[in-house]
Formats: sequence, structure tokens, C-alpha cells
Amino acid sequence: MHAFVVPPLTRSLGALSNVLTKAEAHFDATKVDPSVLIGYRLFPDMLPFSRQVQLTCDFGARMAARLAETEPQSFPDVETTFPELRTRIATARSYIDGFDAAAYEGAEERTITLKMRGSEMTLSGQAYLTSYALPQFYFHMTTAYNILRHNGVPLGKGDFMGA
Repeated sequence: MHAFVVPPLTRSLGALSNVLTKAEAHFDATKVDPSVLIGYRLFPDMLPFSRQVQLTCDFGARMAARLAETEPQSFPDVETTFPELRTRIATARSYIDGFDAAAYEGAEERTITLKMRGSEMTLSGQAYLTSYALPQFYFHMTTAYNILRHNGVPLGKGDFMGA
């Protein structure tokens, strides 16, 4: 399970950090204030760009911790600039990288119980990873990427993939 969690998450978070760096350079070159994008939403009922990045980090960190049988660390949502968001990503990557492979032995069979909106959801580690945590992680990462693409940042699939 370690191989399905830690390397892909750290690669993807590295790609997200690089995407933010490219976006900031693009906004500098086009004389657009990058702070305008921090609160940008693709649709009024969707979360803003900053929250998409924060949630990408949160889902990655929580996934790694829960599957390693550790209480997830909490990260305050205080980032309002691209450099602060990149620091958030670096912190999440470091946290995820800190889990030893041995902590994931038997993780596919572990019981993961999530408290959500007043109820609980219980899944095996494998179901949690494949049906909940990874889709959540990549949904928020993709939404952050799409907000930047929608606003003219020249990004491609390789940027998203971390190639």
C-alpha cells in the first residue's frame, strides 16, 4: 500500500507546486495580480482556488496517515498567496514522506472510519484508498489545475502529471 500512496502523492504534490510556480511566472509576465486567482471559482457553488489547493494537501496527508494507522495532522487554512500555498504543499509532501513503508503493512484490510456531516462511513483500507481518498485528492488537484488553465496559464498534461 505504501507504493500506492506515498510515491504518487509526493509526485503529484510536486507537480502541483510546479504548476503554481508556472502560474505565478505567467501572471508576472502578463502583469496580472496573482491574488485575483486565489479566490477564483470555476462556478459560483464551487470552492475557490486556494481551497482547492488546501484540500488537495489535506486529502493527501489524511490518506497517508489513516492508512498508516496514525491520527491525521491538522493544517490551518490560512494561505492567501501563491508562495504560502507552495509552502503548504511542501509541508504536506514532507508529512507524507515521513511515513515508513512498514506502517502500511496490512493497510488494505484495515478498517477506516470517517466522520462526515453527522454520520460515519466505514471502509476497508483498500476501499478507502480507491473509492474515496484518491478520487478526492485528484478531484481537488484537477480543479486547481483547471482554474489556472481557464485563466490562461499555459499548462499541459505533462505539468499535471509531473513529467
